[in-house]
Amino acid sequence: MTPSTAHLTTQDVEDIGIELEALRDEVMSSLGEADAEYIRRVIRTQRGLEVAGRVLLLGALFPPAFVAGTASLAVAKILENMEIGHNVLHGQWDWMRDPEIHSTTWEWDHVSTAASWQQTHNYLHHTYTNIHGKDRDIGYNVLRVDPDQPWHPLYLIQTLTNAGLAMIFEWGIAAFDLELDQIQRGEVTWAEKMPEIKKMARKAGKQALKDFVVFPALSGPSFVPAALGGLLANLTRNVWSHAVIFCGHFPVEVETFDEERLEDETQAEWYVRQMLGSANIEGSPLLHIMTGNLSHQIEHHLFPDMPSNHYARIAPQVRDLCRRYGLPYHAGPMWKQYGGVLWKIARLSLPGGHESIEKRRRRGLPTGQIVTDTLRRLRGWAAPTAA
Repeated sequence: MTPSTAHLTTQDVEDIGIELEALRDEVMSSLGEADAEYIRRVIRTQRGLEVAGRVLLLGALFPPAFVAGTASLAVAKILENMEIGHNVLHGQWDWMRDPEIHSTTWEWDHVSTAASWQQTHNYLHHTYTNIHGKDRDIGYNVLRVDPDQPWHPLYLIQTLTNAGLAMIFEWGIAAFDLELDQIQRGEVTWAEKMPEIKKMARKAGKQALKDFVVFPALSGPSFVPAALGGLLANLTRNVWSHAVIFCGHFPVEVETFDEERLEDETQAEWYVRQMLGSANIEGSPLLHIMTGNLSHQIEHHLFPDMPSNHYARIAPQVRDLCRRYGLPYHAGPMWKQYGGVLWKIARLSLPGGHESIEKRRRRGLPTGQIVTDTLRRLRGWAAPTAA
């Protein structure tokens, strides 16, 4: 039990699981042609934007074409990774039995291979969400994002590390997906890991060739600005996906757990852990689509194989469930969520941090209040808030 769940009885937890199972069954049994048309429409839109971007960049020597082409290609890449690729690879659309939109056949516009990403994300992260020693997504092996992570001098520069990671996020994820730390721990040898490394290298090479050589070469004299447009489109996609993912996993209020939590964990207890270990972003329908509906990270972690277009519909029911059982439902606008994450990364670059972050989290202060209090103390505007 954690402080946020100490008031729940065993029966309370099981009742929460029963309600969530019923909600899942209701949605999954209702899937039909309207849902299939939704994902097909999103794919058509994404491909239209990509074609428009590539065509406009053929004339990238002209500033209007360069700007419009880069923007169109960036939006296409965001849609492909977030609302399409991520969700297709979770099996959200496997029920359609369409071989072109299936988790076993889709290969996304990303340097990480679909298979390796499904192993580290679908299996490790979604099974062991926020479990220290099991969920490698806690800090992605390069950042200290939780006070319980041991401090190391390298974390002193993690604000810069995080900024660099945002810009090369897809490459960072690809390296992360290789799980090279298995070699360091002696679990596998370089020889055993090499086939996977070669697959990743081939995929990354194809991506780089497509974006920075083949399509720019088609533009002839516009080669350099066209390649630059492709680079900026990838950079935009990387920074956006980094922000969305960090907002969903690393706000101050989000909880992490020890491995003991897994002992005899029931499905209902797993549901509760997902709710405590995730956070939502509040915003418009357009924001939700551009985040791949990962703005509903709580609902996604509860039901990763549920088609994403249903998350907004069930979110009020999940929020009400949390209210009735006295559980936190972490949600806020993107500026607040991301601001809190950046502050947390800066604070945890220094030793300690457990008391200053954990006590405020347990008191239920919103991220925005924590950031405001910290800034006031730093500027001498007010006395420190009692912890």
